[in-house]
Amino acid sequence: MEKEKPLKYIDKKTALLKAEAYCAYQERSQYEVRTKLLNLGLKFQELEEVITALIENNFLNEARFAQAFSQGKLRMKGWGRNKIKQGLVAKGVSVPIIKSALQKINKEEYADKLTDVLKKKHKEYQFKDDYTTKNKLIKHALSRGFEYDLIFLY
Repeated sequence: MEKEKPLKYIDKKTALLKAEAYCAYQERSQYEVRTKLLNLGLKFQELEEVITALIENNFLNEARFAQAFSQGKLRMKGWGRNKIKQGLVAKGVSVPIIKSALQKINKEEYADKLTDVLKKKHKEYQFKDDYTTKNKLIKHALSRGFEYDLIFLY
């Protein structure tokens, strides 16, 4: 049988310092920070106090995280709104904050990214008929999270 790892506990002060460093490295959601602190061994009662301190000291801000996440995934990964929304839900961000972050996406930049994604993928497809090529491009854009009605404009 496997030996169980002994439970380790971390004090509140150390947890706060580690959480501040964790949040300073890049924007984090509350869910990510909670998971990290629980894995470090912070007691559940102290967890809320640390989270509150992080919010008060502006290390943790859900709206800022959602904005950075949505902009980063659009620019770097070429994700559409639907996939960004899924990612934010998976990170535990609330629906009003998600809606706000998605509304702040620049429409021109979004359309340009869709065009770039379609052009890049179109180079890879060498089908004889346009119907197959168009279907493949639509499926690819949908898998990237772009809206169906927006895809047909291009």
